[in-house]
Amino acid sequence: MILVTGGTGLVGSHLLYYLTKAGKNPVALKRKSSNIKRVSEVFSYYSKEYESLFKKIVWIEGDILDYESLSEAMKNVTHVYHCAASVSFQSSDSSSLTDTNITGTTNIVNVCLESNVKKLLHVSTIGALGRAESDGIVTEESHWNNKKSSVYSTSKYHAEMEVWRGIAEGLNAVIVNPSIILGPGDWNSGSSKLFTTMYNGLKFYSTGTNGFVDVNDVAKAMIILMEHNISGERYILNSENVSYKDFFTWMAQSLKVSPPPYKATKLMSEIGWRLLWVNGLITGKRSSITKETAQTACQNYQYSNSKIKEHTDIKFVPVNESINNNSILFLQSHNN
Repeated sequence: MILVTGGTGLVGSHLLYYLTKAGKNPVALKRKSSNIKRVSEVFSYYSKEYESLFKKIVWIEGDILDYESLSEAMKNVTHVYHCAASVSFQSSDSSSLTDTNITGTTNIVNVCLESNVKKLLHVSTIGALGRAESDGIVTEESHWNNKKSSVYSTSKYHAEMEVWRGIAEGLNAVIVNPSIILGPGDWNSGSSKLFTTMYNGLKFYSTGTNGFVDVNDVAKAMIILMEHNISGERYILNSENVSYKDFFTWMAQSLKVSPPPYKATKLMSEIGWRLLWVNGLITGKRSSITKETAQTACQNYQYSNSKIKEHTDIKFVPVNESINNNSILFLQSHNN
């Protein structure tokens, strides 16, 4: 039996789609407040039979912070995909990130060990890897540098440490580190919000470079690694390293809107996040642009996907193609 945490999120919902499409009946852990309708909507993007596929999911109410409910959900489970996470780049959210990402993963690992689960796949983030020096390539062996990491990445790094601890105690587990994930989900949050922001009129592009990967490739890679005889390894999931200027230009073309005309220099970014922070104090509305995201947008991060390609036969969708595919889905959803 397969258990999926975070099934209502971008990665989790796509994972559930591919599992049900393959004839599986996965168990999905959900909180009482979770919106499972969004999962059905994701299924509808890819299949006319989405309703019958959605019905294959066995939803169980629980929480990764509730040890008892987690133990109950994991009875008779043999394989666990841990996708649940809290995402924020606000320093003020450090406590909640610690609870969900670190304590939650600790609970997952401990219950997996107690329940003799055959294998755990943990979804981390590219930010939990070390940052290479200027123009360097980040690999799975890059050294962690806490000074160059966000509060979110730091919490995911320590969550990974819990998985490695579980591996040392005899748990079969593998970790994936996706770069920025492109896919249809909640168009008003996470990386999916990039399409909404561009469609509504983005005026500035940043000067940096980052890695991007299609969510379908992430889900497929997870299933391949779970079914493969691999344990005690981590894998970067990244299609291409693309400049933000090219990325936003491609997105604007796909959405049939004007690309951002102005370059946001490092100085402008530094001033911008401070002004937005002050505005947030006055209005009570938090900006999605923080000190950490502003600094990251001006950096040239590049990630290697050599290891996953060497160990599997996965072929990543080019970033421009992923943008085109997801823009079609965004416009379809927007028009409806």
